[in-house]
Amino acid sequence: MAIKQLSETLINQIAAGEVIERPASAAKELIENALDAGATRIEIATAGGGKTLLRVIDNGCGMGPDDLELAVRRHCTSKLDDNLLDIRTLGFRGEALPSIGSVARLTITSRPAGASHGAEIGVIGGKLQPVKPAAVNQGTVVEVRDLFFATPARLNFMKTERAEASAISDVVRRMAIAFPGVRFVLSGSDRTTLEFPSTGDDRLARIAQVLGREFRDNAIEIDAGREGARLTGFAGVPTFNRGNSLQQYAFVNGRPVQDKLIWSALRAAYAETIPQGRYPVAVLSLTVDPDVVDVNVHPAKSDVRFRDPGLIRGLIIGAIRQALAQDGDRASTTSASGLMRAFRPETQRPNSGWSPSSSRPMGFDAPPRGFSEAPQAAFAEMATPSARAPTFDREAITVSQPERSHPLGAARAQLHENYIVAQTEDGLVIVDQHAAHERLVFEELRTGLNSRPIPAQALLIPEIVDLPEDDCDRLISHAAEFSRLGLGIERFGPGAIAIRETPSMLGEMDAVGLVRQLADELAEWDTANGLASRLDYLAATMACHGSVRSGRRLRPEEMNALLRQMEATPGSGQCNHGRPTYIELKLSDIERLFGRS
Repeated sequence: MAIKQLSETLINQIAAGEVIERPASAAKELIENALDAGATRIEIATAGGGKTLLRVIDNGCGMGPDDLELAVRRHCTSKLDDNLLDIRTLGFRGEALPSIGSVARLTITSRPAGASHGAEIGVIGGKLQPVKPAAVNQGTVVEVRDLFFATPARLNFMKTERAEASAISDVVRRMAIAFPGVRFVLSGSDRTTLEFPSTGDDRLARIAQVLGREFRDNAIEIDAGREGARLTGFAGVPTFNRGNSLQQYAFVNGRPVQDKLIWSALRAAYAETIPQGRYPVAVLSLTVDPDVVDVNVHPAKSDVRFRDPGLIRGLIIGAIRQALAQDGDRASTTSASGLMRAFRPETQRPNSGWSPSSSRPMGFDAPPRGFSEAPQAAFAEMATPSARAPTFDREAITVSQPERSHPLGAARAQLHENYIVAQTEDGLVIVDQHAAHERLVFEELRTGLNSRPIPAQALLIPEIVDLPEDDCDRLISHAAEFSRLGLGIERFGPGAIAIRETPSMLGEMDAVGLVRQLADELAEWDTANGLASRLDYLAATMACHGSVRSGRRLRPEEMNALLRQMEATPGSGQCNHGRPTYIELKLSDIERLFGRS
């Protein structure tokens, strides 16, 4: 079969299949071009989910007639010299405009600063139209109509107009977060408008525009560096989490990315603080030298590859965990909001059936004993001789009044033998005693794991694991670390590992499966924390069975001792399963419930 040169139009259509997957891909490329042109105002208009119309207007530097002719030719760009490793702009391939023009009706109208008039060029299904004069403000207007009309088979793979419009909105949101100094306006055929005014250098204000005001109230600032890499941004407290990962944003040198390494590190940073199936909310921005990151992995430029992935992963995990340890041990404001909503439906609904002469408002059970009695009598009833007192720090001081040094306040009552109600300086706190003490016991166990070698049990007959030589080499290089964790391994020939000892804490276990998993992890990340995470999991299980159980009545000094230990223990705001251990309600919220404010 003879080999032939493909036509320029067909080459561009092939490129379009990689670069322009859907209308959102085209929107992303056009917005990136506008940002690279120095625009401070970008307006995006769509119809038919971007398939019928996609128009991007910017006030950037603009282009003259000669530049317009080159802009629609393949591999023509102003953003790249001869060094493919030194990429400092969002776009650089020179493929977007010719790819779009090969499958759609493309019109570009532009005027540079100082020019008396603008110019316009068109590309229809790959056919170039001549440049002609046009009236336009400084900047560029790119209009894409009938996307994929030249390749109609692609239209069969498009989603509904609503789904495509939503994808474009997501692109605009990501770009808006990355560039807070730029004003973005997105309008659709349904006449709805999404607008993000410029916030200048206030990045948190822009993030709040996109993610909502609640994120501002529950965000922790991240700012850390390591070996030339810098991580900035904001991460939500663990109790401020979501049921999906749609509110996780990552940027590398200002470029929005969807990177598996970053998402994996984010999950690891929140390990043991967020329940399974829930996701943290975070906006992370990595700044690295362009030479150490490859943004040329895929034409869509959403995937990147780092020269030292272990460095980046360690930076993300370490920075977030340090920030959480310093400021993340607090209840999210959404917990209080949820509590307020739980009270409001019955108490504020018209015709709720409540009147001053009623025995109690509809929807409420009788007040728990202890609130209507003297506190001393209530506590005396709770502390029955049959209840075995849990082990607490007996030197913890029982406070009669909340103090500034005690953020969780002074215990006032115990409800349903599981919930401690404490009064703070400006509100109240409700503590789940089982979840809170479970976390305290777990942290004590984990401290023991990290401060001394784990006891090991020798195997009567060593387990032999056959592995590739490279995996064996990596495992043996970490043998000392494994030994500290109670796992004794040694080389058994060129392609096998002998397991001599296993951690006694784990009891009977699949030692062979564990070693294989560690080998896989070392091959991917060159770390050795798989065994440590298993021991942490076991410690969490032990803590659950060794903590104060629900239904245990506590004395006042025991409740206050628990509160003081929580204040002194990092991570006590969440139990080992990631659920909150307490909910805080401000006095102002309580007053609103009673119409006092």
